[in-house]
Amino acid sequence: MTVLISADSVVTPEGRRGDAVLVDGGRVVALGSRSELIHPNIVEERYPGATIIPGLRDAHIHAVPYAALLAGCSLKSATSIDDLIQRLSNHAATVPSESPVIATRMDDAHLTERRLPNRRDLDRAVPDRPAVIYRYCGHVAVANSVALASSGISPGTPDPEGGSIDRDEEGIPTGVLRETATGLIAPSMARGGTLEPDALIAALEGLAGVGITSIGAMMGYGEAPSQKLEAEVELWCSVARRLPIRVHGFVITDQADQLDWAADRLSAAGPRLRWIGLKRFADGSLGGHTAAMRHPFADERTAGTLRLTEADEVIARRCIELGGIVAIHAIGDRAVAGVLDVFERLIARGADPANLRMEHASIMDHGLIRRFATIGATAAVQPAFLASEADWVVDRIGAPREAWIYPFRSMRDAGIPLAGSSDCPVEPPNPLWGMAAAVDRHGINPAEALEPLQALHLFTSGGARALREAKPLAVGSPADLVVIDADIRDADASAIHDTVVLDTFVDGLSVRVDRSAATWVD
Repeated sequence: MTVLISADSVVTPEGRRGDAVLVDGGRVVALGSRSELIHPNIVEERYPGATIIPGLRDAHIHAVPYAALLAGCSLKSATSIDDLIQRLSNHAATVPSESPVIATRMDDAHLTERRLPNRRDLDRAVPDRPAVIYRYCGHVAVANSVALASSGISPGTPDPEGGSIDRDEEGIPTGVLRETATGLIAPSMARGGTLEPDALIAALEGLAGVGITSIGAMMGYGEAPSQKLEAEVELWCSVARRLPIRVHGFVITDQADQLDWAADRLSAAGPRLRWIGLKRFADGSLGGHTAAMRHPFADERTAGTLRLTEADEVIARRCIELGGIVAIHAIGDRAVAGVLDVFERLIARGADPANLRMEHASIMDHGLIRRFATIGATAAVQPAFLASEADWVVDRIGAPREAWIYPFRSMRDAGIPLAGSSDCPVEPPNPLWGMAAAVDRHGINPAEALEPLQALHLFTSGGARALREAKPLAVGSPADLVVIDADIRDADASAIHDTVVLDTFVDGLSVRVDRSAATWVD
């Protein structure tokens, strides 16, 4: 069926391209003037006063934990330990008595006490069954006494490679688990918990409601045991024929047989689901003081945790053999340098730089930026981090390094391919909010701000490239597009943030959903 989708303007990262898109068989046939493209017997979807843009891509999202959060407990807006404990206690009252209590998005930087809660704090809220809360970065967890015991975490438990167990003066675990130590928690208490297929589909429909047509879905929770990944892959496969948007799976594993299995399983499941690559970790987060820095943080005597090992490079080579993309998380400048080392060695063995991605690339000086550009890898960045970290990130890394924080313009000008994402549920999954943060930067190093069309590129053409998709809104490409209520070409950050998605099309078909379904209550 031939359909004409028209509005006041069609806007791509290259500028205005007319006011209509002609679609046939789910693909773009032409872009141009409505008056020239309209013909008798053509069905028209008309949006007066609106703007058509390419479908928005989120190149890095943890969709299963996000879906679980929509019906779960977020602690992001808690203002004190007592407030946090009350919220956790209230949530526990809604959870079946035989189930563990899990909450996410805890933010110690905004608590009055400016500290992480510990097992004794959680014991006050949930004394008689396991309870675990996760910092909003996902790299720190806090378990109560029952959760520690049921996971076998005791004073004699050694720190795992790439992680640590906080201990008091007597060597007893405080409940705070960092990086790979979060993987010591029993699978039943992992982020995401147990999710029903319908809940995942509803979450993806919510993503379509904010204009997202494709995602790079990080599958698994990054730590042992492996059954977390296997359960998630099976969940995705169970909904493959119902997906409202495109899902490209990045598998989190260090096991070659598991990578092979997941690649085969995902690729055969359905037309909108496919395996695309591997996800590994070089370090942690700025918020958790676990990002690997060349020099210590300004507000704590640590330089973070470097998690790269030879195993990461071994599994990366296997991913490349399978034809996948290697995506490695690196936030601190020491981690960035370490990942660039890995990329150089992979390229020396024949890897295509287009199949190498660094996730976050948060702290980089000009030397690292030049080196990154020379290598030719892609950076998957998260402008929305600027909004969450504005109150503390400069104090955390020190004013002399402020110019190195999320240097998007310098990266773009150097020629580094950029893709935008949210890392949801670290941040809400609204690409328009991410675009606004890239334009505004919330006062952090304004020289690195992007123009509106450059920000649009992050979440459209840049995201499509990072997900191996065809150029958006190009003749012959899938008709994935979004109708919004404003022309954002010259809009300020506030106007971009407040822009409303009126409709989302995937393969030329409208996904009519409620955009409020993509939000949660913090």
